[in-house]
Parts: sequence; C-alpha cells; structure tokens
Amino acid sequence: MTTHSITLREQIEEMIAVGELKPGQHLDETELATRFGVSRTPIRETLIQLSSMGLVVIRPRRGAIVAELGPQQLVEMFEVMSELESTCGRLAARRMTPEEQQALLAAHQACQQALEAEEPDVYYYRNEVFHEAIYAGSHNQFLIEQTRALYRRLRPYRRLQLRVRNRLATSYNEHDGVVQAILAGDGDRAAQLLREHVMIQGQRFSDLMASLPQLRQDAA
Repeated sequence: MTTHSITLREQIEEMIAVGELKPGQHLDETELATRFGVSRTPIRETLIQLSSMGLVVIRPRRGAIVAELGPQQLVEMFEVMSELESTCGRLAARRMTPEEQQALLAAHQACQQALEAEEPDVYYYRNEVFHEAIYAGSHNQFLIEQTRALYRRLRPYRRLQLRVRNRLATSYNEHDGVVQAILAGDGDRAAQLLREHVMIQGQRFSDLMASLPQLRQDAA
C-alpha cells in the first residue's frame, strides 16, 4: 500500500469519524475523486479497504455506503471494546516504562486542558491519544492491533458520546482513576475502571441512542 493510498484512506476514515460522512450515506466515487483530486480507481480501492475495516458497506450494483450500526450491534461491540481496553489497562499497569507513564500523564493533562476550554472536538482527539498510550503500554502487539481495529469501527459513536451533556467531565474523571491505578501498578483496578469507562449501558446507552439521529441527519 502506497503512502498516498494510506493518506487517502485516513482522510475518508476521518470524515466518517467526525460525521462529515454519515451512517447510511451513499459514497459517490466521482464526487470523492473530484474532492481529493484523484481518479476513481484509488477511491474505489480505498472504499474496499474501508469495507474490510467495517466502516463502509459495498453493495453489488448499488455502490458503497457508510456502515450503520444497530442498537444491539453497538452494545455488543462496546462490550467487546470494554474487555479489550480492560486487558490493555491490566497489562499497561504491569509493563509501562517510566517514559510511557510520562506520555500517559501528558495525554491526561492535554485532555484536562480541552475540558477546561470546553472544546469537545479537541477533547475527542486528545482522548484518542490517551487511550492509545494505554494500548501501547500493554506491550502486546496483537492486542494493540485488535483494539485499534475495533476503536476505528466505533469512532463516530465514541465521538458522539462525548457530546452528551456532562460526559466530557465524567470522561476526564474516569481517566483520572485509570491513570492513578496504572501508575500505582494496580492492574486489576485499572482493568475494572477501563471496563466501566468504555461500556455503554443504562443511561449512557439511552443517551447514545437519543443522539444517533444527529449523527445520521442529512444522510443520503
């Protein structure tokens, strides 16, 4: 895969993550080719890559659309995500180097700055860096790859969650507990807190479901 094709994939993936391309929206190859100044061939190849990641659905003779996740599928995927992140946290508490601990602290402080500035979009990206620091700290490459793959599938929905009232402050406070547990080397505590942090149930599920129309609005 060339650097250009990777960049193209990441750009379209980002458009899906931030809701610029919405769940269920038709992906017009000609429009995308014009937008990115390329032919339709690399666009088609990129959509196939995104399909293999679960972000796009390619329908025979009807073209590609942005993948939609139903309520049950969302719950199941967040359930698995919570277990993957929980395992990352448990291993990170045992294996993180002092340098990696400092990187985690820096990511945590960056989230605090975004929270204080009341910038949910900035917080979203810094939140990704925070979670990535925990994945890296697990020192288990297979686990890291699997966790990242599912994270990508859920990015639009995790981003949407942060827009729910008071979720930013709650998310940061939950991060704080995770950081303290990891720095203390308490793997069981870090695992428990991360599982609870990622899992959607009860009120959080209701809030996410209520927000989904916002994510899907204007979809073609």
